[in-house]
Amino acid sequence: MTFPETPNLASDFIESVVALRLETAVFDCDGTLWNGDAGRDFLYWEIERGVVSAEVAKRMLERYRLYESGEVDEETMCGEMVTMHSGLSDQELHAAGEEFFAGVVAAHMFPEMMELTAKLAQTGCELWAVSSTNDWVVEAGAKRFGIARDHILAASVHIENGRATDRLVRVPTDELKVAAIREVIGEPVHGAFGNSVHDQAMLEIAAYPFCVNPNADLQEVAKAKQWPVFWPDGTKPKDR
Repeated sequence: MTFPETPNLASDFIESVVALRLETAVFDCDGTLWNGDAGRDFLYWEIERGVVSAEVAKRMLERYRLYESGEVDEETMCGEMVTMHSGLSDQELHAAGEEFFAGVVAAHMFPEMMELTAKLAQTGCELWAVSSTNDWVVEAGAKRFGIARDHILAASVHIENGRATDRLVRVPTDELKVAAIREVIGEPVHGAFGNSVHDQAMLEIAAYPFCVNPNADLQEVAKAKQWPVFWPDGTKPKDR
């Protein structure tokens, strides 16, 4: 079933999900709760503002170029995009995440997903965010969808004496999203929402998987598995 980006069918999608009386729902963030790639955009944003040193900036720009060319894998890149902050104040990074999200991403949040999470919360559904973007940005965004800080599983490092270290806690992507869910949330997972093939493993363990604003790769999977697809307003490409 596909729900195009029309107001009445958006309402149909929301009501069909709410009617399932989900006990738990896990959401990818970039591309699912809001449009765009906040992890990538934050990297460039913080480099432009000098949040990290010139040396770190130069190294990370080169690493990201290699990632875009396929020479660095997703897990490694997402991990480096959080460990790059080693030595920086956790409090200041939270402030940077909030400033970035408010100024760059907030305008691209999907109103339909905000309505959905609000209605799910009203039914007692436990909401979680699972993302390979760093937790400073994810926390800033997820709270706007009613997802509590302690219900966020994002790319993160250990904090010592108020400062970020280079020791990873987790990088939830692909199968590692499932590992994080099983470690922290447990099973069963009733509803899962994602937009790319990096969410496929997470979607497969859910009783009710939903593809929101799917990339072409996940759209093919959804078609084969007959997973519901929902396009928030203005997101559906003309050729799909």
